Order: sequence, then C-alpha cells, then structure tokens
Amino acid sequence: MNPRGTAIGIDLGGTQIKAVLVTAGGEVVRRELRATDGGWLAGVRTLVAELGAGDAVGISAPGLAAADGASIASLPGRLDGIVGLDWTRALDARRKVPVSNDAQAALLGEAWLGAARGLRDAILLTLGTGVGGAILAEGRVLRGPSGRAGHFGHTCLDPRGAVSIAGMPGALECAIGNFNIRERTGGRFETTHALIAAYRAGDEFAREQWLESIRALACAIGSFINILDPEAVILGGGIARAGEALFTPLRAELARVEWRPFGAGVPLLPAELGEWAGAIGAARLALLEAGE
Repeated sequence: MNPRGTAIGIDLGGTQIKAVLVTAGGEVVRRELRATDGGWLAGVRTLVAELGAGDAVGISAPGLAAADGASIASLPGRLDGIVGLDWTRALDARRKVPVSNDAQAALLGEAWLGAARGLRDAILLTLGTGVGGAILAEGRVLRGPSGRAGHFGHTCLDPRGAVSIAGMPGALECAIGNFNIRERTGGRFETTHALIAAYRAGDEFAREQWLESIRALACAIGSFINILDPEAVILGGGIARAGEALFTPLRAELARVEWRPFGAGVPLLPAELGEWAGAIGAARLALLEAGE
C-alpha cells in the first residue's frame, strides 16, 4: 500500500507505459518507463503493484475520456480493448481510478509542477505525430461535455486543404504534424527532426518548408489567443524539443500576426515536464479525487 499523501500516475501509450509515484507536495519519488511487450493492461497492473497499489491511482491515455471519468469512451484504431474499460475494476482499486485524456492530463501536470504553475488561464499545444492540446480556464482544465476541448490540431486553416483524421479540411496538424512530413516535402524528408536539422544546416528548401509550417502554427496560435485570451501559450511534444529552431521564428511570426492591444504579446513557453507530464497530471488527478 502506498503511504497516505502519495499517488500513482500512469500514462498509456501504444508502445510504452510511463508511471510515477508523486507526493501530495509535488515530489516525484519514482519514475518507471516500460515497453508494452507483455500487453499494456498487464504492464499497468505490474507497475501499480511495484509502486505500491494504494487508494490514489490515476490514468492518462489518448482518446476521449467518458463523462464520468471512469474510462476512455472513444479511441479509434489504437490500444485495442481500452475503450469502455473501467480502470477501478481492472485494478481492483478501493477508490475510483480517474481517467483523463493525455493532453488534458499533461496540462494539469504543467499547471501543478511545470510551465503553467501559478497561472489560471493557459493553453498547451503538443506538437508531434499530430497536434494535441488542452485548455486551462480559470484554474480548471476544460474537457467539454464530450471531452473534445483542446483538440487544437483539428482547427481549420484552409477550407480547401487536406482533411485531418477528424474530418477537418486544412487542419493545423496537417501543416506541422510529423505524420505527413514526407508528403509535405515531396519525399525529401522522412521526419520533422530531419527537416529541422537541414534547416539548421542552411538548406534553402528545408528553410522554406519549415517556415511555412511555422507561419501556419503562428496563425493558429494567434487565433487561439483571440478566442481564449490565455496568460501563456505552452508548447510541448517531440517537435517542441527543437528549441530555438522552433521558438525564435515562431516568436517572430507571432509578432506579425498576433493582436496585441496593450503592446506585449502572450508569453510563449516550452513545457517543463517533458514526456512525464501526462503521468504527473494523472497522479494529480488521483490526489484530487482522494481529496488531497
């Protein structure tokens, strides 16, 4: 049994499971990363047992969480068998195991221990295979009645553009997501990391392609700022690890397109918790569920 005042946070992925043991005071006592070779359900059970299966356990996963927070309600084509799985029963837990969308959990983690500490209004964009995100409004992470809140990647930037997996034409994630980088660059680059490396090396074609993606991202972020009026915009995910190759041109483009009625722009911040944000957010959710 884990000591009172600690929680286990589990972040599920298609190939890896991340787990943390966190105190109510925000100390990450232990981190574990496991491959899902033996199945993700078996892996979660093993990790929870190793970390100390107590009353406070939270789950972060891709997809839309059910309205009651007990399971994932929708997740087409990934993590077979997870939809509808009641994690409280699966883990034989004495207290409800809350379940959250992974991006929403990541923002909850960043608001607790990361880049959004002390903020009441912020947005998170996760830049990777696609584009995910979440919204912090008046101190609470929004989920909406169906759990779709914060899916920024499916924002339309071009009504005549390619369609995203959610059916949205000209979506943001089609302009900067890693999933279609080969198509966008005419087969020149297999990954966004390779494109950015060529951009840093002075390749003119890579520069044109990367800055085109940056402009799309800046226009989207400027639109989100107009809609949500956040105190800060936080960028996470694998593409955000490009550092100044991303942030320097993005800040310059935002200076051109962002509405700044009072002079200063909204701060653009790198996420601080990295790949552990979802697990830490899941632990925070578990502590809140436990009243700690």
